[in-house]
Amino acid sequence: MALGGPGTNRAWLGYLSVGALSIVCYYLIPPDGAGVAVRVVLYCLTSISAAVAVGVGILRNRPRPWFAWSFLGASQLVYAIADSIFYIRQYLLGLVDYPSAADPLYLGHYPLVVVALVLLIRRRTPGRDIPALLDAAVLAVAAAMLSWLYLIAPQARADLPALVKLTSVAYPVMDLAVLAVALRLMLGAGRRPPSFSLLSANLLAIFTADTIYVGQQLAGVYHIGNWLDAIWLAGNLSLGAAALHPTMRWLGDPSPVKDQQLGPIRIVALCVAALVAPATLVVRGADEPMQDLPVIAVACGILFILAIARLAALVADQRRLAITDGLTGLHTRRFFEAQLPMEIQRARRSGAPLAVIIVDIDRFKSINDRYGHPSGDAALVEVASRLRTSARAGDVLARYGGEEFALLLPGAVPEDLPGIAQRLREQVASTPIAVTSDTSVAVTVSIGVASYPDHGNVGGSLIAVADRALYAAKAAGRDRVVIGVPSHGDPHVCDEEPEPVEFLCRAADHVDSALSNYQHSKAISLWAMVLAAELGCDLATIRRAALAGRLHDVGKIVIPTSILAKPSALDAEDWRIMREHPDFGYRLASTVPGFEGVAEVIRQHHERYDGNGYPQGLSGRSIRLEARLIAVCDAWAAMLSDRPYHVMRTPAEARQELVRGRGTQFDPDVVDLFLELEANGRVGRLTRLNESESAGLFIPLPGAR
Repeated sequence: MALGGPGTNRAWLGYLSVGALSIVCYYLIPPDGAGVAVRVVLYCLTSISAAVAVGVGILRNRPRPWFAWSFLGASQLVYAIADSIFYIRQYLLGLVDYPSAADPLYLGHYPLVVVALVLLIRRRTPGRDIPALLDAAVLAVAAAMLSWLYLIAPQARADLPALVKLTSVAYPVMDLAVLAVALRLMLGAGRRPPSFSLLSANLLAIFTADTIYVGQQLAGVYHIGNWLDAIWLAGNLSLGAAALHPTMRWLGDPSPVKDQQLGPIRIVALCVAALVAPATLVVRGADEPMQDLPVIAVACGILFILAIARLAALVADQRRLAITDGLTGLHTRRFFEAQLPMEIQRARRSGAPLAVIIVDIDRFKSINDRYGHPSGDAALVEVASRLRTSARAGDVLARYGGEEFALLLPGAVPEDLPGIAQRLREQVASTPIAVTSDTSVAVTVSIGVASYPDHGNVGGSLIAVADRALYAAKAAGRDRVVIGVPSHGDPHVCDEEPEPVEFLCRAADHVDSALSNYQHSKAISLWAMVLAAELGCDLATIRRAALAGRLHDVGKIVIPTSILAKPSALDAEDWRIMREHPDFGYRLASTVPGFEGVAEVIRQHHERYDGNGYPQGLSGRSIRLEARLIAVCDAWAAMLSDRPYHVMRTPAEARQELVRGRGTQFDPDVVDLFLELEANGRVGRLTRLNESESAGLFIPLPGAR
């Protein structure tokens, strides 16, 4: 029969059915005459069958770890031999001496069970599972106290021979040892397949029957063949069925220690266990001398300490949950943002440096779209693991957003930051990441870096600089590191700019609405920034190009509307006035402190590469690079919009015009790069003024996706 086939799946059920029938037959057979021998044979065969079933299960199901099940099989074999000796002596030979030859074997099987369970526990939960350990300890202490009061102490105080007393005490002690380990197994983390339930039933059945047996012995009411045999046999059958069940192969599979929820049943069990000691004190104090008061007091103290420890563990778990991302196991954004100001204060007091790194997975949405969200989650987990491996000891690593991560680096000097960031980037990109069982994808990240105090002295400033550096890395083609610079005049968030810059942005928008039904200045800003980043410009140049592109037409605010909106071709006087707008824009931008470079770019954006432009007649590389970039972007946008003085052209016609002006009107290198980016989809379409900006004009800002 093939492993895992239908016969294998039904073997455990057939075994239980035959075993249950044998138990019924055991009680139907008369306990006298020839029936005695039949009952002994039936009982012993049922007990031995469990050991055989464990052996068969090991061979068929190949469990991990197999040696844990080997110890269980060995313990059952020893137990079955002890059963055979006991029942043959009692039933067939009439020997009732105690202790007998069977007792050392009965007692010897307990350590084998403990070893097997410990091996399973260590395999199932390689990490610490403090809540399960504390819960098991509470229940075990309560059981130990009751066992002492009602089973162990009475036998220890009885007037019996030393060997009899020692053997009688050893049984409940051994049962308690098995119970303590079994509780840790049953309350711990890990998979709970049917094999787990059957094994748990075996452990509980044997403990229950042994406890009742000792109680009956103390009361003098035990007789061989009573209803306890059914519990012992049922426990044996549960062990055999657990071994035969196909899921036994996974019973020892490692499982991460997950957050255990205190469900109603668990809470009730713990409350009952904690109240056992005081309740026993009340019951025994009412009608018996309090010779066991010290034991009860010790039990109360231990239970109280365990309850406090469990509460502390629960509080620690809740705090960990509050600051830990459930998917990646990293810190949460809330924790990162709470830690950042504290680290800044510490750096301010000590004079030590501090750095912030923002990491974003490139094209993460395509992984979700192509392979599904579970694959995206797998990629996030693996990226988090690789970042954790590359982070320094003491760094704070957090999941900052959907596919964003943030790293806080106390003591990181600015000179080391490029190397640290590159190490993070290279670690993520080192090997493809498995997103399904048979598919791996190459994953890269873009990284923005900011440091204290160079880029700001408050948390918000550092995050903003790192975020904008990340944006520049994205715009420059992804899979790269950009070190931030202090932000002055960022064109993309006008609400954060000084009031004069906000006014100029509104003026530029007003000009756009007067000239065309299409957005204009915002598109120029974006395209100029992408071109500058692609050319490898520093972040200051990228931002200057973006801001100048945003405001390049602001000087037209002083041009009469009759000229701006003139439906016919402009005459010579109209063009004379129109050509003054670069100088007007220069003067407006110059009123903003620190905008001298931006203002100069605005004045030069209509200069021509061949020197025939205006207003200064500059040529070639004497024209600022930012202005040469804006010239190409401005021409492209103007050709694809409906201006009053010309007809909208098609993209193909616009490409031809750029090629025609290459080397005369435009910088040839800039034209070539622009057309390459446009062919690769890096230049978005223009949107109408009444369309949502999300239609494709902007690349979303980091943190606002």
